[in-house]
Amino acid sequence: MSAHDHAGHDHAHGGVAHGSLKGYLVGFFLSVILTAIPFWMVMTGAIDNKQATAIIVMAFAAVQIVVHMIFFLHMNPASEGGWSMLALIFTVILVVIVLSGSLWVMYHLNANMMPGLHEMQQMP
Repeated sequence: MSAHDHAGHDHAHGGVAHGSLKGYLVGFFLSVILTAIPFWMVMTGAIDNKQATAIIVMAFAAVQIVVHMIFFLHMNPASEGGWSMLALIFTVILVVIVLSGSLWVMYHLNANMMPGLHEMQQMP
């Protein structure tokens, strides 16, 4: 079976040809943009509200996860008889648990570890 036959076989099943240079380049440039914009926002303080900045950065991270799954892992609903969709749902659940748990822990550490720190910083 030649490489051309294999690529045609992938398209016949509704998948994309794995390893196309164009797909990898599109994924790479999208990943760079989805990393550079939040980095610029945080480093320049483009948005004064820290909570809004954190929400925007997490939204960019979620979009970047989807970009990686589509362009680098070649996941779509038709591939592998739906098992990829099950893996996607599992990944989304894990990401939500990890992100929400991390934010909860960081918030409570910030609020409870050094309760007198704010008063000490305001002293002359």
